[in-house]
Amino acid sequence: MQAEIFLTLLAVLASACPAAGAAWQPSEACQRRCGDVDIPYPFGIGRDCYLYTGDNDITFGLTCNLTADGIYKPFCYEQEILSVSVARGKARVRTDIQPWCYNGTSRSMDPQFAPWIDFSDSSFMLSDEENRFTVVGCNSLAYVSSMEGSQFTNGYEYMTGCMATCPGGGRVENGSCSGMGCCQAAIPRGVNTYQEKFNTSRAAAGSSSGPCSYAVLVEAAAFDFRTGYVAADGGGGFMESTGGTVPLVLDWVVGKETCLEAKRNASASACVSGNSACVDSRNGPGYLCNCSIGYRGNPCLLDGCRDINECEDRSIEYPCSVPGTCVNTPGGFSCACPDKTTGNAYTGTCEAKKSLLGVHVAMGVSVSVVVLVISMACACIIREKRSLDTVKRKYFKQHGGLLLFEEMKSKQGISFTLFTREELEEATSKFDERNVLGKGGNGTVYKGTLKDGRTVAIKKCKLTNERQKKEFGKEMLILSQINHRNIVKLYGCCLEVEVPMLVYEFIPNGTLYQLVHGSGGSLLVPLATRVKIAHEAAEALAYLHSWASPPIIHGDVKSPNILIDESYAVKVADFGASTLAPTDEAQLVTFVQGTCGYLDPEYMQTCKLTDRSDVYSFGVVLLELLTRRKALNLQATEDEDKTLSSQFLLAASANRLDEIVDAQIVSQQSIELIEQMAELAKQCLRMDSEKRPSMREVAEELGKLRKVLQHPWGQQSSGELQGLLARSPNTYSEIELSNACVSYDDSAYIGVQSPR
Repeated sequence: MQAEIFLTLLAVLASACPAAGAAWQPSEACQRRCGDVDIPYPFGIGRDCYLYTGDNDITFGLTCNLTADGIYKPFCYEQEILSVSVARGKARVRTDIQPWCYNGTSRSMDPQFAPWIDFSDSSFMLSDEENRFTVVGCNSLAYVSSMEGSQFTNGYEYMTGCMATCPGGGRVENGSCSGMGCCQAAIPRGVNTYQEKFNTSRAAAGSSSGPCSYAVLVEAAAFDFRTGYVAADGGGGFMESTGGTVPLVLDWVVGKETCLEAKRNASASACVSGNSACVDSRNGPGYLCNCSIGYRGNPCLLDGCRDINECEDRSIEYPCSVPGTCVNTPGGFSCACPDKTTGNAYTGTCEAKKSLLGVHVAMGVSVSVVVLVISMACACIIREKRSLDTVKRKYFKQHGGLLLFEEMKSKQGISFTLFTREELEEATSKFDERNVLGKGGNGTVYKGTLKDGRTVAIKKCKLTNERQKKEFGKEMLILSQINHRNIVKLYGCCLEVEVPMLVYEFIPNGTLYQLVHGSGGSLLVPLATRVKIAHEAAEALAYLHSWASPPIIHGDVKSPNILIDESYAVKVADFGASTLAPTDEAQLVTFVQGTCGYLDPEYMQTCKLTDRSDVYSFGVVLLELLTRRKALNLQATEDEDKTLSSQFLLAASANRLDEIVDAQIVSQQSIELIEQMAELAKQCLRMDSEKRPSMREVAEELGKLRKVLQHPWGQQSSGELQGLLARSPNTYSEIELSNACVSYDDSAYIGVQSPR
C-alpha cells in the first residue's frame, strides 16, 4: 500500500514546471494555501488551478481536507504533503516507520522486510544530503538496499546499513545517534529505489533491551533521538512519540535533459518567467528553474520572478553602509551619498562637501589649459596632415602617377589598383619585421592582407635614377598587363611615397632555391619534376621576350625569383626587377644590380643587357636543377672554381659529367636524358651571346624532354631516345601525336614536399 501511495505522489510531483505546459497559466482566483501549507504552481486545488499534462493523465491536483484534529491539510491520494519548494527542487512528504517487534504468539520477529519503494519511473530521487537511514533499538542490525538495474545506480544493487547496540554498562544518551541505541548511515547520491531490511541474527526478542526495533529513511534535520525510544516497556517509544511517520525529503528535476539541451528548444523551456535561469541538477541529467540574482518568485509563472527591493526588504541586511543612501535598481541596488555630501556610500565615507568656489576656479583653469592644449595639438595635426598630403602629391607626380592615372582612364578593363600608403601599412601592420618575406638588392618584400581578404606580397623598391622615377608609373601599367599562368600577377602599386611599392599576388610554397637547396638536399625531387619546373620557367621567360608588348627582359633570373605555388606550379617573380627603362622604341629592359653566379659575363664587359642575358642566367638555374649545387660557392678554396657555371663547363669538357650531376636523378633516369638537359645548359652558358639559343628555343627543347619523361619512351634504349629527341614534334606519326598530347600526370610530384 505504501509503495502505491509513493508512486501516486511521484506522478504528481515528477515534472514540476514541465515544458509541455509551460505556456498555460492558472487562474488568479485559485486557492494557493491549505491550512499552513502554501500550494505553488504547478500544484493547485480545483479545476484549472493545476497543471494537467494530458494523455498520461498525470495531475498536479491536490485536495484540501479537514482532518480529525480540526486542521485543513493538503493531500494527494491520502498522502499528506508537508511542503513543496519550486526554487530548491525539494518535496517533503510523510513516510512510515518500519517496526520489527516480537510476536508472542508465533515467538518470532515479524515482519523482516518492508515493501519496495520504487521511484525509477519518475523524476524523483532520495535526497542524499538531507536524509539518513536510521536504526533504533538494541542489538538491531538493519540495512537499506536498491533494486538491481536501478537507473541512478548504474544498473548495480547498492546496500548500506548500521547496527544499534545496548551493551551492558553502555550509556544511551538523548540526542546521540552514534551506535548506542541508535545509529545512522548516509545513502548514495541519485538513488531512486529502496527497501528496508532487518538482519535475522538479532538477539532473542523480548529481552530486557526492549521488544521492538525500528528502521526508517528520515529527514536528518527532523530526527532527534530520545532514550525512551528503546525503553524496555515500550512506554514513550519511537512509534508513540512520532505517530508512526516521519518526514522524508525528495529531490526532483524539471526534465531529464541538461540546461544546454533545454535551451536549444527555447519555446519548450520550463523556465517561462523573465529574469529566470536554468540550473543543472547535481544528481545527474536534469535541470531546475530558479529566479535570477536580485529576483524572487516562481520561475514557472509568466512574470513570476519579481525584482527584490534590497533597500526595503527586511529579510535582507541593509546593503549600504550609510543609512538612506540605497537606491533600488532592476536586479540589484546602488549606494549614493546624500545631497551636499561626497564620498563612498558603500564603505560609509560620505562627508559634507567643501566650498566649491576654489574647486570651480581650479576646474575652470584646468579646462582652459586642456582646451588650449587640444587646440594647439589639432592645429599641429592639421598642419602635419597638409604637409604630408603635399609630400604625397609630390611623390605621386614624380613617379609618373598623373600619367598613369590618365592611361588607366583611357583604357577600359585594366585590373590595376593605385594603393594608398595607409592601405599598405594596414595590410602589413605598419611594415612589421615579422611580415618580411625576403630582402634583396632591389628591395624588401612583405606579406600582407588587403581589406578584401586577398593575401599579397608587397615590395618596397629601391630607386636612385631620376629617369626611372619619372617613367615608373607608365612602366608599371605595362607590367600589369602581363597575363601568363607561370608569371606572378602584378595587382598594383603605391606612388605617394618616396620609394614606390609594388603589390603582387602571394605565392605560398616558397622558392625554387628552397626546394632544391633546402633540408640539406635530402628532399627527393624526381627528374620529371625538375624538367617540369625548368620548362614552365622557360615558357614564362619566353613569353616576356617574344609575346609581351613591348618585349620585356627579366634582368635577374635566379632560383630565388622562381616561386612554387601550392600545386607546385612555377611562378616567375621580380620580372622588371626594380624598374624598367626603354632602350629603343621596341624594347623594355631592366637596369639591374644582378646576382653573382647568375650574371651574364658579356654584360659585365659591355654593360649591354639583352634577352640573351636572361638565357645565360637561366642556364645557371638549369645547372642548379641538375646538380643541386648553389650558383656561387664562397667556401671554395683558391684552387677551386667558385661559380657553378665554371665547375660545370670544366667537368663537361673533361667528360666528368657524372661527378657533378645530383646522384638522386642519376639513379632514377637514363643518363642520355640528363646529358640532353646538360647540353642545353651548356648552350645557354656560351660566352658569345649571339650563339646562345633564344628562350623560346630553350622552352621548346625542355618541352620535348618533358614529353619523353611523361611517356614510357622515357625508359627506352639510348638509340631510341636519341632519335626521339632529335625529331621535331611536327614530324611525329599520328599515333605518336595522340600519345604526346596526353595531359601531364600529377603523379610525377610524388615525394615533393612544400619547402619550409
